[in-house]
Amino acid sequence: MSQTVLSSNAPDMGHPAGFAKAGGPRARKVPGGGVVLHATSNPDRVEAPITARAYFLCVFASFGGIFFGYDTGWMGGVLAMPYFIRLHTGLDPATTPSSQFVISASTQSLMTSILSAGTFFGALMAGDIADYFGRRITIIVGCLVFSVGCVLQTASTSGLGLFVAGRLIAGFGVGFISAIIILYLSEIAPRKVRGAIVSGYQFCITIGILLANCVVYATKDRNDTGSYRIPIAVQFLWAIILATGLFLLPESPRWYVKHGKLDKAARALATVRGQPVESTYVQEELAEIVANHEYETELIPATGYFSSWMACFTGSVFNPGSNLRRTILGTSMQMMQQWTGVNFIFYFGTVFFTALGTISNPFLISLITTLVNVCSTPLSFYTIEKFGRRKLLIYGALGMVICEFICAIAGTVSQSPAVVKLQISMICIYIFFFASTWGPAAWVVVGEIFPIPIRARGVALSTASNWLWNCIITVITPYLVSPDKANLKSKVFFLWGSTCILCIIYAYFMVWETKGLTLEQVDRMMEEVGSPRRSAGWRPHGTFAADMGLTEDGTLAVEKGKHLQNATHVEGDSRV
Repeated sequence: MSQTVLSSNAPDMGHPAGFAKAGGPRARKVPGGGVVLHATSNPDRVEAPITARAYFLCVFASFGGIFFGYDTGWMGGVLAMPYFIRLHTGLDPATTPSSQFVISASTQSLMTSILSAGTFFGALMAGDIADYFGRRITIIVGCLVFSVGCVLQTASTSGLGLFVAGRLIAGFGVGFISAIIILYLSEIAPRKVRGAIVSGYQFCITIGILLANCVVYATKDRNDTGSYRIPIAVQFLWAIILATGLFLLPESPRWYVKHGKLDKAARALATVRGQPVESTYVQEELAEIVANHEYETELIPATGYFSSWMACFTGSVFNPGSNLRRTILGTSMQMMQQWTGVNFIFYFGTVFFTALGTISNPFLISLITTLVNVCSTPLSFYTIEKFGRRKLLIYGALGMVICEFICAIAGTVSQSPAVVKLQISMICIYIFFFASTWGPAAWVVVGEIFPIPIRARGVALSTASNWLWNCIITVITPYLVSPDKANLKSKVFFLWGSTCILCIIYAYFMVWETKGLTLEQVDRMMEEVGSPRRSAGWRPHGTFAADMGLTEDGTLAVEKGKHLQNATHVEGDSRV
């Protein structure tokens, strides 16, 4: 039987508080394979310094964003391809007016929204799978499911049936990946660069959109099925790269802690921090994770499958730190990200630019807007840690409001070539504001706000909300802008500008400032601070290890925690 002992790295006289002197105590292994953990009461000692190896391990995991982005990019271009339009409408471009040579609004709606429907349910399922089998395995399974969907889409040469079925199945895979990548990144990333690393997920989304636009631009003039089958088939490459890489990455240490496998948690944490497993940095961080899990488990006991889901909705809606408020925050944050309207450009931009009638090469304009998206996102790597989440979201939404109303007013007053150029400029600046603020920051916040007992399901619900609203927007947008329906043209930006005003109000009243905090410290802040508006001034002042019984002689009284008493390490078993 393994034994787990936690001891404190107490402050050493003559050395900075909480820091061991050089050559000081290191963690020891005890007979039976247990881990001896050093606990600390110093909140600055709960994480190891950042190493290049640890940073790049975390960065690779964000590669999963390419799935999301690539699908967004290729679908918008394919809908405007002459061969694809002829295939699904039977229209002849030589005899059909250009304004009528389009796929019907209902077919566009079905083709784009069906993937989002799949991702909605895939994201919900992913929470359970990730809790049971692990974060890493869930993402790998998502790659396999996604590949099956790609096969069906690539095999489709006529009609909608096989194509739509493939989109739906691929959506389940994307739902797995998009939900759990954020969870996995948030749990393994160092706190000082967690915002930047999770922003890397959004950066990979933008790269995926750019790559898709490049492939579509290269195949758009083909007069055969290769015009759309090549862009679809390229997606296999992303699945192979991500799945192969994740076989080499460790599981989330916090998942191991949740299942009582502390030996494996120590080894995984040592890997992602670039430290030896005996390092006091690793032991102190693991002790804090364990103590926080014990604390949260007392508050949110796991009594069954349905009760564990209901735990996401416990507490008062008037208590800013309750699980219910956190779930509302996560799901509404993803809703608001979709309400910015940016996916209108990425899904239907080529169709919209074509409808303006004054742009000779709408595919090129879409490629330019995508390039702006890619080049703007890396700015958030710095700003999200420098200025914090709240400021980025507030000022980013303000910038988008200005650009969208200028675009709407100008396009309503005139459709001259000069005005169209102004609109394109405003759209590019609007994308800049989104890509450097709401694009990455919304994902960062969602990955940080949930306590460990409900984190997988909370992130899954939030991601499902993103895809639900993505689905709703892709269903209704063709009807808003299609010539045979509402035909709003530039007036559609009045709608997106208005929703961005709501984003400003939402960010000011609802979003917490989590910059520079560990996930465990975020829990403490949300319990102690009465309002998100005051969260930026909160500073860590203790550790969960100390609160859970750090004694004068430096030991941690773990006998109260049944979870730690039974922390055996069963090889090959997925649950404890």
